[in-house]
Amino acid sequence: MRGDASRAGFAIEIRERYGDVARDRWPVAIDPLPGELLSSWLHRLALANGIAPRSFAGVLGLGGRMWSPRLDLRLPHTVATLLCHQTGLPPDDISAMTMSGGAMAPLLLPLRDSAHRNRSTWMQYCPECLAADDAPYFRRPWRLASRVSCFAHGCGLRDRCPACHAGVAAFDQGELVPQHFCAWCRFDLRAVPKASVKAAARRLERAIVDICRVEAARAPAKTNDAVSRVLSMPVAAEVRSGRTLTNLSTAARIRCFEALAAKPPDWLLNNMDAAGAYRRWMIVAAGGHEALISRFADFLDAHQGSRRRKRPPPAADRTALFAAYFRIMQPGSGHRGR
Repeated sequence: MRGDASRAGFAIEIRERYGDVARDRWPVAIDPLPGELLSSWLHRLALANGIAPRSFAGVLGLGGRMWSPRLDLRLPHTVATLLCHQTGLPPDDISAMTMSGGAMAPLLLPLRDSAHRNRSTWMQYCPECLAADDAPYFRRPWRLASRVSCFAHGCGLRDRCPACHAGVAAFDQGELVPQHFCAWCRFDLRAVPKASVKAAARRLERAIVDICRVEAARAPAKTNDAVSRVLSMPVAAEVRSGRTLTNLSTAARIRCFEALAAKPPDWLLNNMDAAGAYRRWMIVAAGGHEALISRFADFLDAHQGSRRRKRPPPAADRTALFAAYFRIMQPGSGHRGR
């Protein structure tokens, strides 16, 4: 065998370690994409520098399975400092990709390495989003159990590979393969068939997202109440009632949303003060907070505005309107609604 290798011209050469070659700055730095999750950025960063994600854990001084999903939840200062130094990315930009803390933390899908068909996995994805991306990446909202559909494409999220039924495991990829390919069978997740979600369920989902966001700006205690009720959705929907929402597969959670969308929203309103219950009911009835604001604006136009202009001008900055709304709803502003 040695003679054959010699005749073929094979040569064995000891080269420098990656850490010694790229000690000051890694050769390639990439910018985070809109709403990107830290682990997704790390996987793309690894491949851009010619390192498989599994090996990149060692570059960061980490080990063990699910190394990158753990960083989504808790980013050690030493790792954050290393990433800033080696990529030139500001600390705030790196921190913004994490999912640590916040009122929505209880809704995070658990870091489960297995993919039992009836239980949740740690990550969901929209095949349509991945297919539309120039560089496919995973979004922060996909980590939440309260999200079951893609707001951009109107389809249901997926939480595993349809070919081998494994969960997303780019963190364990030992070769230079983009993260939108299954780490186990190499199936292209962009080719997954669209999952359907009834329109009423998608409206309820958007309303729940908006209720939690609006109440977080008003009063954290009410956000905790909303999150608690969302976690108990399987009980209210009588779908696998012995489990919380975070423990269900995406398919089972879609069934929860569809079942509750066909019922009155009592499960979200019971035992609340009248004003708080009414605000939630209005958001659910409108199909989301933005839709509620639009209806309110139309009402004002119809009853108080000029006949010559029945709608807001097309150039109206809705983002600025929402920012102003959230500012006045902050505790201590003196303008909180009654």
